[in-house]
Amino acid sequence: MSGEKTSLLILYTGGTIGMMQDPQTGSLVPFDFDNLYDHLPVLRNLDYQLDFYAFDNLIDSSNMTPDFWITLAKKIESNYEKYDGFIVLHGSDTMAYTASALSFMLENLNKPVVFTGSQLPMGMVRSDGRENIIAAIEIAAAKDEDTAMVPEVTIFFENQLLRGNRTTKHNAEHFNAFVSGNYPSLANVGVHIKYNKEYIMKPNFKKLKLHTKLDNNVAILKIFPGITKELVQHTLNTPNLKAVIIETYGSGNAPTAPWFIEALKEAIDKGIIVYNVTQCKSGSVVMGRYETSRDLNRIGVLSGHDITTESAIAKLMYLLGEGFTPEKTKELLQTPIRGEMTL
Repeated sequence: MSGEKTSLLILYTGGTIGMMQDPQTGSLVPFDFDNLYDHLPVLRNLDYQLDFYAFDNLIDSSNMTPDFWITLAKKIESNYEKYDGFIVLHGSDTMAYTASALSFMLENLNKPVVFTGSQLPMGMVRSDGRENIIAAIEIAAAKDEDTAMVPEVTIFFENQLLRGNRTTKHNAEHFNAFVSGNYPSLANVGVHIKYNKEYIMKPNFKKLKLHTKLDNNVAILKIFPGITKELVQHTLNTPNLKAVIIETYGSGNAPTAPWFIEALKEAIDKGIIVYNVTQCKSGSVVMGRYETSRDLNRIGVLSGHDITTESAIAKLMYLLGEGFTPEKTKELLQTPIRGEMTL
């Protein structure tokens, strides 16, 4: 598309950023993105071709599902050759899950897919949505020698661009709602946009490959002091369960009670994958560092290293849906395939 005006597709899925206050009733109503230039006239100063698409069934991100991920990924794939980049307007509550999922579903992605949203609706005076949209558009349009500056799935919020599958929502009130505890920001926005090129994925120029088979027969078991045998067994005996993420303490530590280890071993012997992810916002699982994780290592629990829970869920759904052999699935769970973990 060299020499042509940079073209971007803005996709609205629902969420706070797309709401504004009705002047008559005071209620929040969906924002009319067909009139975005009227609400954000500064966009006319950006020499880009901006197109908008709002999904028919706008949803609060708390109602996000794998089926919607598939719909969104298909929409990007069907428009992939028409646009230089994509901005996804999404509710913040499950944004990290959706961004993680799309990072796995869109293999060989060589164009930006920038997620953004807001803590306050666009129609409110102090809304963070306006700055977030403007910056997301600039980032999605940015090029380096006619190649996309950030050819991966990202989240932009409050002056920071983060890798999507490294991100967790950590604050429900402040504008800096997201954190990437184990990976540096890809860009920082101030007077200028500073790109941290050494941390950004390099394009591979291969053809985009879409993956839409997701298997959600997964569970999360968060360890806490006083967790009961009945709760653990009930989770591990969920019908059709194929994998369970155990959110452990610190660097992967869990109770050493014989009943707990035996319950996990029985699940693993039945073919259920048990994936160890830390509850901490930063840091990594290191199996065997302490005595409280040696038994997990011994019975075949897999280390998630420094992957987030959001990314672990998305990665499991993707790998299980692809139908790899158990051995290959276990290998890939412990291998970075979209920049989602550091070994």
